[in-house]
Amino acid sequence: MRILPAIDLKDGQCVRLQKGDYGTAHKVAEDAVETAKGFLRAGAKLIHMVDLDGAKDGSHANYAVVKRVIEQTGAAVELGGGIRSMEGVEAVLALGAARVIIGSAAVKDPPLVKAAVEQYGDRIAVGIDARGGTVRTEGWLRDSGEDYLAFAKQMDAFGVQTIIFTDIDKDGMLAGPNFDQLAALRGAVSCGIVASGGVSSIEDVKRLKALGIDEAIAGKAVYTGALDLAAAIREAE
Repeated sequence: MRILPAIDLKDGQCVRLQKGDYGTAHKVAEDAVETAKGFLRAGAKLIHMVDLDGAKDGSHANYAVVKRVIEQTGAAVELGGGIRSMEGVEAVLALGAARVIIGSAAVKDPPLVKAAVEQYGDRIAVGIDARGGTVRTEGWLRDSGEDYLAFAKQMDAFGVQTIIFTDIDKDGMLAGPNFDQLAALRGAVSCGIVASGGVSSIEDVKRLKALGIDEAIAGKAVYTGALDLAAAIREAE
């Protein structure tokens, strides 16, 4: 299993949210490049980045920051947030990203995912952000009404090799992941699963590993010091 430390960007700043609420955004680091360098020193092999402005309004306001991180650190980066077309996928790949995360657009335009996977294979991941078992879109603001397991099975059938699953109610709360939903997801699909939301202790890492989860995103817990990133990476590996 791999641990993916997270950098969420809003207005060019490194921030964290609680339960996806933009009103709770607070700066957690001064500089994305220096933050990424610290993650690499701790042993991270892939950094999870989210363009929060893009997720909300489709803008690319934070792409310059993402490009700086990739170019100045040499980090492998996956990026999500507001990627809604093949042109959007290609724009992210042009930044040098290793993996592109399609979120809301996967719900609204499933053929986009199918076409992207056919062209780019394992460089395409799908983000499934759920609350109460249904998939949310538009920066987690809108309920699609679609069951997260049924949607995951559809993406798996398209050949998607990585699903990033977030339980919104766990995100940024340092209360542990939703192990029940992750276990159900693991039993429903054959592709790789990335757990996101609530990962806050070495015990969480051990439980996720035991469930057969492939990767886990660590955000707020790393910034607060609740989770020692280097120790978590060692435990996961």
